[in-house]
Amino acid sequence: MARRIYNWGLDLGQAHFRKIEAGQQLNPVERVKHFVAKILVFNPLKRFMGIDKVHCSFVGGASISPEVVRFFRVIGVPLYQVYGMTESGGLAFFQNADKATVGAAGVPAPGLQYRIAEDGELEIKHPSVFLGYLDNEKATAETIIDGWLQTGDVVEQLDNGEIVIVDRKKSIIITSGGKNITPSEIENALKDLIYISEAIVVGEGRNFLGALLQIDYDTVGKWAQAQGLAYTTFSHLSSLDEVRELIAKEVARVNDAFARVENIRKFVLLKKQLDHDDGELTATQKVRRNVIETRFEAEMAEIYA
Repeated sequence: MARRIYNWGLDLGQAHFRKIEAGQQLNPVERVKHFVAKILVFNPLKRFMGIDKVHCSFVGGASISPEVVRFFRVIGVPLYQVYGMTESGGLAFFQNADKATVGAAGVPAPGLQYRIAEDGELEIKHPSVFLGYLDNEKATAETIIDGWLQTGDVVEQLDNGEIVIVDRKKSIIITSGGKNITPSEIENALKDLIYISEAIVVGEGRNFLGALLQIDYDTVGKWAQAQGLAYTTFSHLSSLDEVRELIAKEVARVNDAFARVENIRKFVLLKKQLDHDDGELTATQKVRRNVIETRFEAEMAEIYA
């Protein structure tokens, strides 16, 4: 019963949020239903998560799935996206109550100058921008050109002035057919699945996309136990044929949401969890793509054999 009420509340909240997102108003009946969902589902859920006193929250760093932002807003926690870099001295763009498009990263901070280069890269200028890297004039000259900080992020701008981060400039994949693929959107869709905790889409210079996937150890472990499957370690669990079949079905679901050229044709399940101590993740848990593709050469060869 609790699960049914939860699913009803979340489905109702999603439908109402999308309606409001489209600029429409809830009718009286919908407002009553939303009030009931708030009492039965949203408020208890926030108390359980320890965020019932949160009035406003912000998220930044690595790219986040729009579905995650939408979930928190649906249950009544305003979650706003922000954008900044260490080199910019902190936040450069941020959302507010008036400019909060799901998937966007807000409007510029007061006094910030910015421009979008021909290749889509965001460039900014502000007194808070750093002076340069310590004892590295070459890197400084490449990052600050004529006073403009080269962020390395490709962006688009919405009609309301907000920017949307497309991806890191160096992360955009160009296939052998010349098609530009933005991997972060596909990776976020894969990580939205409860059985996948990390996804790295590959395919630079190749004729199709592949993926290195890391299973969610806890969730897949519980699933395996429910199926009566025995396992000992993360590596053992990842190597089970039944687990691969489970993940294959999930990947197929994601493929249905993208164009054929953006589909994951082959994938490999990593036998170890990515680790900051091994240099595979940054301190903020972002994947070091260049390190991954080098360290997992055998897995890459399996995809493109």
